[in-house]
Amino acid sequence: MAKGPRSEAVQGATLIAPPFLYALLVLAAPLLTIFAYSFLTDGYLEVIREFSLDNYRQVLGDPIVRSVMMRSLWVSMTVTLVTVVLAFPVAYYVSFVVRPERKALWLFLITIPFWTSYLIRVFLWKVILGYNGVINSTLTSLGIIDEPLTFILYNVNSIVLTLAHAYAPFAILPIFVALEKIDRSLLEAGRDLGESRFMTFWRVTLPLAMPGVIAATLIVFIPTIGDYVTPTVIGGGKIPMIANMIQVQMLDLDNRPLGSALAVTAMIIVAIVSGIFLFLNRRFLKVRQ
Repeated sequence: MAKGPRSEAVQGATLIAPPFLYALLVLAAPLLTIFAYSFLTDGYLEVIREFSLDNYRQVLGDPIVRSVMMRSLWVSMTVTLVTVVLAFPVAYYVSFVVRPERKALWLFLITIPFWTSYLIRVFLWKVILGYNGVINSTLTSLGIIDEPLTFILYNVNSIVLTLAHAYAPFAILPIFVALEKIDRSLLEAGRDLGESRFMTFWRVTLPLAMPGVIAATLIVFIPTIGDYVTPTVIGGGKIPMIANMIQVQMLDLDNRPLGSALAVTAMIIVAIVSGIFLFLNRRFLKVRQ
């Protein structure tokens, strides 16, 4: 007896119910809690006295918050640009140049950074860029500099460098997957029609690889804007980003409503920027998701 649409729908709902409930519990519940906290004035959900928009007014009206938020956006966008631009040639080389039997080895090598903790990698960059680190020690021993360089650590550039290295595999892999899906006969057709290698890449390869580029962009942009460890360690606490400000409000000052308002505002800004990027991609690059 053939199963009706209703029974199939019930089976589908039963199948997805456990992961859906798990995601609801793990993701939605904390987000809703933060959202509720952002409207409180006393900081305790157990004793709700008044809901207010004062926290959001303070967030939007504070010039320090605006400065930190703009710095976070600028750093995240710079990291995303640097990471994706450097990741594309690597993914292109692995996809189009490396022999098929060696691609698995290359992907294995690309994922080696995941073998160690993110925190350890950040501390290693501090060792490399430090006053007596690898770079300064090497330049001093070679006689290139007389005194260690002090401007290569505890600044925005060092934060961008560290984050770009940490998130490079996240950008390489989705771009590689998109490049692997490209039908090679389309590239041959472009060459047969008299297009140069560059124009074939520009008109065929790049547009077809854009879904991977978009995925890499969002994968890098969204977490880096809320990164807490790198500004603390590599920036020496001198260059706070929005995550550091949220931590100060939540833990140091025990002002959970204001910290929650900061978190919600940051999430909204990230969603808006991501939405604008996707809209521009659809509008100007004509890429169908």
